[in-house]
Amino acid sequence: MKKIFAILLCFGMVFSLAACSGQNEQSSQGSSGSSSSAEESTPPENNSEPGEPAKAGGKTLVVYYSATNNTEAVAGYIADATGADLFELVPVEPYTSDDLDWTDRDSRVSREHDDESLRVVELENAVPDNWEDYDTVFIGYPIWWGIAAWPVNSFISANDFTGKTVIPFCTSSSSGLGQSGELLHDAAEGGNWLEGQRFQSRASEDTVKEWVASLEP
Repeated sequence: MKKIFAILLCFGMVFSLAACSGQNEQSSQGSSGSSSSAEESTPPENNSEPGEPAKAGGKTLVVYYSATNNTEAVAGYIADATGADLFELVPVEPYTSDDLDWTDRDSRVSREHDDESLRVVELENAVPDNWEDYDTVFIGYPIWWGIAAWPVNSFISANDFTGKTVIPFCTSSSSGLGQSGELLHDAAEGGNWLEGQRFQSRASEDTVKEWVASLEP
């Protein structure tokens, strides 16, 4: 009788341990399921690098100096074709028609041509608003003695072109682009400078827009 009682007691302990183990396993599975559900409801992390701004659509700026309105007209055509903003370079001391008379050896431009130290032309504003927002910059100018009109130099030296695509253009009655674009590039800080374009003094809107269209990839 004692042996039978001992056997029954052993069976009872085995069933009790099995029941406890089953409850613990269910509890563990329930906890795991809850954790999985929480992870699925968590929004995905932003994969951008820390501090990296969202890349918005690039903006275009057309910067120009115009002595006799010819470059201004071309700049306007480019802005219309690209949806760009315009930024005019205005000398603090504007050039008069007499100043621009290159046939007069005593005119302002003639004296500045002969003495490079006189070519530092102060501008009313050399830095465009929100300059950092532009990733494409057209720079226009008339050709003076085979190079860019020197009021443009003050704009070049005042700005950092790093990360920007820069496209020079010029107007002239006879002279070509020459090394004007290369010289501006050499003087500039940074930038991916493309080959420029020269336009006749009174270039048509269609001619300018055809050139702009040729720049598109």
